[in-house]
Amino acid sequence: MADAPQSSPLVIPSLERLGLRRDRPLVIVDVDEVLGLFMAGFGAFVAERGYELRFERFALFQNLYRPGEAEHLDIAEGRKLFDDYFRTECGVMEPAPGAVEALNRLKPRAEILILSNAPADAERLRGEWLKRHGLPHSLVLSSGPKGPITAGLVAQTSGRTAFIDDLLPNLDSVANHAPQTATFQHVADLRLRPLAPRSARHPRIDDWAELGAAIEAAISG
Repeated sequence: MADAPQSSPLVIPSLERLGLRRDRPLVIVDVDEVLGLFMAGFGAFVAERGYELRFERFALFQNLYRPGEAEHLDIAEGRKLFDDYFRTECGVMEPAPGAVEALNRLKPRAEILILSNAPADAERLRGEWLKRHGLPHSLVLSSGPKGPITAGLVAQTSGRTAFIDDLLPNLDSVANHAPQTATFQHVADLRLRPLAPRSARHPRIDDWAELGAAIEAAISG
């Protein structure tokens, strides 16, 4: 769900530097509302600071309110809470149900790369969160639409590739820039699922056991 604005020139890391092989399939996975229950974690964070996170639309800042008020917080104020969360507590959220098990089943068959749009301050906490939950995979923090960086990454591998995200703009961006990559939408939070837009362009699979099987089928052969 979280998506930071583009703010720096695009840098494509090499798979070798990330500890990934070029001769195996590559699976690129988002974190917030895909591997982790971001809205639950962020909601607890803002509640401790006297705010409410409501589930009225598939958005973030437009769902932040002061208790009893009808107008959402100013976007700049919401952005500050967002930045504070990633700087201090983004390692607190729970994994999405079934995500750890699904990625562990995929690991013998593919290289797995975690691609997260998050502020640079989140890198240490996000990496520690992955390791704590048995997901010691390579982590890349990015910003903006994920198509260009994904295209640069998948161009380095000879294997099949897959990309998983909750946000249609990121999925569309990858489909446009790396059309050989299989794209899947996953929305982890039960409260968000009815609000999340769908697209026939990307299979929507909200159960990780089913999603893992679909990814495996897409990268096989």
